[in-house]
This record gives sequence, C-alpha cells and structure tokens, in this order.
Amino acid sequence: MKKNTYFITGTSTDVGKTIASAILVEALEADYFKPIQAGDLDNSDTHKIKRLVSNSKSAFHPNSYALETPMSPHGAAELDGLTIDLKQIKRPKTKNDLVIEGAGGLMVPLNDSETILDLIQSKDKVIVVSRHYLGSINHTLLTINTLKEKGFNVSLIYSGDEHKSTESIIEKMTGVNVIGRINDEPYFDRNVISEYAELFRKSLI
Repeated sequence: MKKNTYFITGTSTDVGKTIASAILVEALEADYFKPIQAGDLDNSDTHKIKRLVSNSKSAFHPNSYALETPMSPHGAAELDGLTIDLKQIKRPKTKNDLVIEGAGGLMVPLNDSETILDLIQSKDKVIVVSRHYLGSINHTLLTINTLKEKGFNVSLIYSGDEHKSTESIIEKMTGVNVIGRINDEPYFDRNVISEYAELFRKSLI
C-alpha cells in the first residue's frame, strides 16, 4: 500500500498545527518529523506529540535544526551562528506514512531566499490549519491559493470555534476539502487526540 507524506502548515503561528499534527499521527499511526524547531528545545513540538500519541507504531524523528530562540527560523539560526541550508534537511526514511510539521506560516523565511514553502515536495498532501482571527480570511486565502497555484493537493482543518460566514467564503472561493474542526477543548490529552483521530481518519485515507 502506497504511503503518503502529509505536510502541516498554518495561516500564522499558534493556530494549532501541533495539535493537528498529533491527531494525524494518531489517525494514521504515522511517523512525525519537525524539520526546524525554534525555541522550547526541552519541551519541543516533538516532545508534545510523543505525549499525545497512543499508538506504538509511530516513530518520532529528530529535528534537522534545533534552534535556541523562539522566533522566525532565519533569525533564530542567525543568533545561533548558523544559516539554514535546505540540503541539510533530509526527510527520514520510513515505510510508514509521514507527518511533517512546518514552522509558523507558509512564507516564514528559512534564510535570505527560501521559505517554509520550499520544504514542501510535489507529492505531499498539504494540510492548512486555519484559526479565526481578524485577518484570517486573507491569510487563509493567500495560503491556500499559493499552494494551489503550485499544484499541491490541499486540504483544510479549522482550529477553534465555528465562524460560519468566514468558513463559507473560504470554501466558496477555494473549493478546498475540509477535513474537520478541532474545537477549543479544555485540555488535550491522549484520549482527546484519539477521539479526534477517529473522526478525521476517514477523510485522510
């Protein structure tokens, strides 16, 4: 059976990419890879996802770049005396499905000429996480349309409370597949992630 790579990006930072990634990892029993972690190295996104995933099949691959400062990767790398080189970001070899989580939004710079968009490969299934805030329609449409213009297979996950008029116009203007919604839960633990994994699984395979 053919294995897929799912690339998780967002409309901005702190929109829920890591929770969405955990749900996908659990739903698919997939491997997880965060190419660039900036800041929180003792409690990184990889650490968080390990705590949230119940299955024993998923493997968690090390970051290509683990940067000290929680800021845009290009700036965090500069503070660490580094320049991010895409040739050094090698995807893990696995016979499993793979979930890759980006950093921030699609146009976050990695160096002077490349962005998160340059990490996405042509066969990746790209999932955009959109959270409602003032300006999110613009950010969501820009993100989805940029990906579609590049020929990517794009789906959408909503994060947070429903906003019907916002969601309606996004869907009318993009025709994008909506996988589901992650509500603002009181907390996220393995049980909650597992429940969402059951809900989302049929939309992923």
